[in-house]
Amino acid sequence: MKQDSEAITKVRPAPKWLSDDARSEWRRVLPILIGRKILTVGDLGSLENYCVAIGQVRETERVIQTEGMFYQGEHGPKRHPATAIQAEATTRARLLAAELGLTPVSRSRPAIRDDDDADASLD
Repeated sequence: MKQDSEAITKVRPAPKWLSDDARSEWRRVLPILIGRKILTVGDLGSLENYCVAIGQVRETERVIQTEGMFYQGEHGPKRHPATAIQAEATTRARLLAAELGLTPVSRSRPAIRDDDDADASLD
């Protein structure tokens, strides 16, 4: 993975507005990303969104474990609404994790070359 000369070098506190679960994920992954020297200030929004999505996955999992995947609706069993929220948050988290280089597949992709490297290969 290509290191960025503009990479953040110090751990920043999680935004106060994040849920407890989202803040926990921030504290878990930020040191990893800083160590890889790939996270810039411009990437913090994606990191926040990733952490929010992970927080929602964890919160909805607690709800589902407590209340069950189904409830008795007017016309029979219905899937708990938390299952749809969890599925959507899982998809968002997976996509954002890939963009941030937090998945094995995203880490195995070739690094993006600098413009100078691309120009040099054309000579």
